[in-house]
Amino acid sequence: MHKVRGIHHITAMAGHPQRNLEFYTGVLGLRLVKVTVNFDDPETYHFYYGDGLGQPGTILTFFPWQRALAGRAGVHQVAIISLAIPLESLGYWMHRLMEKGVGYEGPQRREILGPHGLEEVRVLTLRDPDGIVVELVAASGVPAIQHWAGAPVPEECAVRGLFAAQMWVLRAEPSVRLLEGLGYRVLGQVDAITYLGPSEEEPSLGRIEVRETDQFMAAKGGVGTVHHVAFRVPDDETQQALREQLQRQGVRVTAVQDRQYFRSVYFREPGGVLFEIATDTPGFTHDESFEQLGTSLRLPAWLEPVRAQIMQKLPAIPYATPLPAQTPGQVSAASSEE
Repeated sequence: MHKVRGIHHITAMAGHPQRNLEFYTGVLGLRLVKVTVNFDDPETYHFYYGDGLGQPGTILTFFPWQRALAGRAGVHQVAIISLAIPLESLGYWMHRLMEKGVGYEGPQRREILGPHGLEEVRVLTLRDPDGIVVELVAASGVPAIQHWAGAPVPEECAVRGLFAAQMWVLRAEPSVRLLEGLGYRVLGQVDAITYLGPSEEEPSLGRIEVRETDQFMAAKGGVGTVHHVAFRVPDDETQQALREQLQRQGVRVTAVQDRQYFRSVYFREPGGVLFEIATDTPGFTHDESFEQLGTSLRLPAWLEPVRAQIMQKLPAIPYATPLPAQTPGQVSAASSEE
């Protein structure tokens, strides 16, 4: 059976690019792994953040539109992004957020449904500079990541990846059924939230929480909102099989789009949330070495002839600093929490 392997990335819309960079790299300690442009609007940046190598499952991406109107979170949209941190790092993160002047709520003790039943986690809830709700979920058993030299957060405390995305819909059942068809399994339901996780062979991250609610207005796209959530597949064959499966179910799916670092198809699930299925390959070292990730503006071949014009339109930003040579394949055992 062809199935997705969890979340590949989440894409959202931001305002000022510098504020976005400072928050996600300077506060949360993610690595800027790619600076490119919105292929459909080349006068807008597209930032990719993740672990040291930009592995699928760790990636947050943003379109910063300085002059765009603010959006509104609501139904038909992913409303909450949850990032995993090691349980033992909770105190570090409370101190770091206070030191950086970032307000937060918590830590809240929360029982959630995971692959092995009820799990107790601690949650810090904050908002990014544009108002997107970001949760830091302190949990045991979080997986290893690829760290990198010069990271602003110690390896033992670093964000481990995308814990979950919470989507708000008017009726949960059709959305849950579609996710099951993609390979997710229902972990259970608590109150109005249905918890789903990737298949048993996959890590415990990359979960989806489907909240059924009629207490919120419809979402309005714009700055400070999530644009879409992308699910990961290992190859083009799996993507094509899932695309055909969705089409047989009457879902309108786009043709394959070449996003330079992965290939994508898009569709709206029954609750109105925009989904993407993205390949793990070729990855972010397709056009930059591990050490050079995020250090320059990368453009696809068809935009290179107009690079000068594009750069004139884009606001100046500080790029990442090149890293000393190292072996990206090595992942420290200290990154894995028992």
